[in-house]
Amino acid sequence: MFDPKAETPLEEGETVRLRFQGDRAAYIKAHVVIAVLAGIGATGLLALTGNPYPWAGIVAAVLAIGVRGAFLMGDEMGASWTLTDRALLGPGGQRVRLSSIAKVRVIGAATQVITLGGDKHLIKFLADPAGVKARIDAARTAPGGAEA
Repeated sequence: MFDPKAETPLEEGETVRLRFQGDRAAYIKAHVVIAVLAGIGATGLLALTGNPYPWAGIVAAVLAIGVRGAFLMGDEMGASWTLTDRALLGPGGQRVRLSSIAKVRVIGAATQVITLGGDKHLIKFLADPAGVKARIDAARTAPGGAEA
């Protein structure tokens, strides 16, 4: 079973450079944006279909996204990623070798890591996703930082 809080063990001689963890403010901001957009969409759809209570769309969307966000916050904030001199270690035992990273990009409040094999890993709800991208890029291009 996938355990998002399970830490990936370090290999012999491997050293930790940085740890990345979700930011509570970024998490809340992302959920507020989603709730507002979903609420506008739901209200518009109800109004277009002639519903006499289109305001119920925004209320339902805010409540649904708020409850979901509150329920999942503990898991999302508990997930962490560790950058070592050899790999990027993620929740649930994930290990992405620096030498296998093809591309790193920013998507909203997240940093996406794409491997040479096409696997995609998302480091979510970051306070500084561009900074995380820069750190990963620097680690994978550093001399000796992309060992196999």
